[in-house]
Amino acid sequence: MKQILQDLKKGDTNVVDVPPPSLKPGHVLIRTSLTLISAGTERMLVEFGRSNLIDKARQQPDKVRMVLDKVKTDGLGPTVRAVKSKLDQPLPLGYSNVGVVIGLGAGVTDLSIGDRVLSNGNHAEIVCVPRHLCAKIPDNVEDEAASFTVVSAIALQGIRLLQPSIGENIIVTGLGLIGLIAVQILRANGCNVLGVDFDSKRVALAREMGAVAVDLSKGEDVLEVARNFSGGLGVDGVLLTAATKSNEPVHQAAQACRQRGRIVLVGVTGLSLSREDFYEKELSFQVSCSYGPGRYDASYEDEGNDYPFGLVRWTEQRNFEAVLKLLSKGSLQVGDMVSHRYPIEDAPAAYDVLANGSPMGMVLKFPKRENPTAEITREQRTVVLSDVPTSAAGANIGMIGSGNYASQILIPAFKNAGAGLVSLCSSGGVSSVHSGKKFGFRSATTDAEALINDSAVDTVVIASRHDSHASYTSQALIQGKHVFVEKPLALTRTELDEVVTAYQTAREAGKAPMLMAGFNRRFSPLVVKMKSLMDAKPDPKAIIVTMNASNLPDDHWLHDPKIGGGRIIGEACHYVDLLRHLVGARITGVQATQMGAAPGVVIREDKVSITLSFEDGSLATLHYFSNGHQSFPKDRVEVFCGNAVLQLDNYRTLTGFGWSGFSKMKTKAQNKGNAECAAAFVDAIKSGLPSPIPMDEIIEATERTIDIVDYLNPQSDSGD
Repeated sequence: MKQILQDLKKGDTNVVDVPPPSLKPGHVLIRTSLTLISAGTERMLVEFGRSNLIDKARQQPDKVRMVLDKVKTDGLGPTVRAVKSKLDQPLPLGYSNVGVVIGLGAGVTDLSIGDRVLSNGNHAEIVCVPRHLCAKIPDNVEDEAASFTVVSAIALQGIRLLQPSIGENIIVTGLGLIGLIAVQILRANGCNVLGVDFDSKRVALAREMGAVAVDLSKGEDVLEVARNFSGGLGVDGVLLTAATKSNEPVHQAAQACRQRGRIVLVGVTGLSLSREDFYEKELSFQVSCSYGPGRYDASYEDEGNDYPFGLVRWTEQRNFEAVLKLLSKGSLQVGDMVSHRYPIEDAPAAYDVLANGSPMGMVLKFPKRENPTAEITREQRTVVLSDVPTSAAGANIGMIGSGNYASQILIPAFKNAGAGLVSLCSSGGVSSVHSGKKFGFRSATTDAEALINDSAVDTVVIASRHDSHASYTSQALIQGKHVFVEKPLALTRTELDEVVTAYQTAREAGKAPMLMAGFNRRFSPLVVKMKSLMDAKPDPKAIIVTMNASNLPDDHWLHDPKIGGGRIIGEACHYVDLLRHLVGARITGVQATQMGAAPGVVIREDKVSITLSFEDGSLATLHYFSNGHQSFPKDRVEVFCGNAVLQLDNYRTLTGFGWSGFSKMKTKAQNKGNAECAAAFVDAIKSGLPSPIPMDEIIEATERTIDIVDYLNPQSDSGD
């Protein structure tokens, strides 16, 4: 299928062949009829992509600070590679989509195949969107008019926050699509509207819609017109829909308002507010969030948990439905706002016009199908990227997951290790096509099951979301495929049992697959040296590990025990394995303490002290803290053994104190052993050797990590 992608590094806008997205629970699969280009949001994305690196940095000073902190901890080389990789990721454009339903995910019961719907889907022939981000289109509303629903909902939500009443005097600053739509909705609400813009054509449209309008290009004085417009009393409210870096719109709005007037920002403006402007009049100022309540709430959008109607009257979906009713009744007219129409193949030309001019509504049309509701075939879910056959003798990989870690770390590691790159899978298709082309995969797909069953694939690498690891691992093992699964192997004991059963079943069937978890830290060159030094001392060890973990938002998916497993299972498992490896003895005891309940502390499991005891008498303490600073080293390991100390700092420096013949070892850049881990796995497959990490140690590390979670939370369901 065709999809529009923005190259953030080069600035190009491209129409790319990608496989259709896979259908998720609670989501809707839609075949697109047409989409609307957002002249504001998408113009900013295009301009950002076309700007040079210095200008990009100026636009994102917070990201620059993060980069500088990463240089201090990880070194210049890894940081530069990470930044380049981030900019290299293509950005899907578009969020105003009209099409026909062709698939319903589990739990979606209020739509039917063939329904015509509006959604916030991208510019793509087929999109998969959450149920709460789409709405059924009334029969008397044409596709082109319906495509304005999403941008109209942005205007509507701003108006709801403004709380206008019949007869009030309202200014709308910025008469683009959102501004002109706001003019109509406010007029339908019984308000007197004053529109403001630099574009004479848009000013003329606003006047045709019944608004008084100020043409800034002709030097008309906004404040003077506003005084006359309000009878010298000041306007009741201002809706800011302009896109500018200037602070003038906000200042002007404050001056035009009456005492206790309201200002709502929908667009993007400078926000250096004058205290005097707001203090003297007790003005209120609010920033509107997109389409309405529910936006950016994963529980609402992704999990399908609606807000109670009686408590939250207008959600983003209900705003979509309200706009569609306005269109159906004729209270909102958008036909005159369409300035350009393009077939999807000519999308780059449309974005050139967008970047170099001031168009209004730009519609992209998609090919019509004889049977638009036809199911997507398995063959259609795969895109051939190269006809060159895989030449590797063993370790011909199919990789499930192509996110940042996969594209930045795993794929280069496996490629450099000599693995054959057969197929790359992602749920949306965009990242798998991009990384697949970049690294030389034969195909890209959104069908994980097909990848696992592909006869050309003898090794499956799993780098998908954590809740899918155990299932994909079990499926691949039963097919007799070697499996490299990024941590964690499993989220619960039940999942772990399923993996073990699948492994044993495959072995009993004579298939002998190799299973290895991505516990890369034990392969770091500095850890290898550390292990060799420790093995020379038979004494029990005392080890202190400090992990300065990054602080993730409370609603981050990794915190969700059902999909991410939490940060202990999701990340601290690395150190359970590392400590098991360094000591070289089984873990016999687990204790853990987490930060106590306190105001403002929602997540406590990422601020934990863990104590492990070992069969040989060794003792280890892991401090996993997410409340530190990024400029401080992320990882530190200290080993006390036989009247000597080893100190490993951030996988860049190993220092010995009291070790005969050893004082210090450094690497040019941080090395966590990712490349060495992949190479060991590939070499083992090609040479017919055992797994570089014994199966019993992988299982033990996973079990003990689950033990830690259970210790911290006896009510957890990790044992289910």
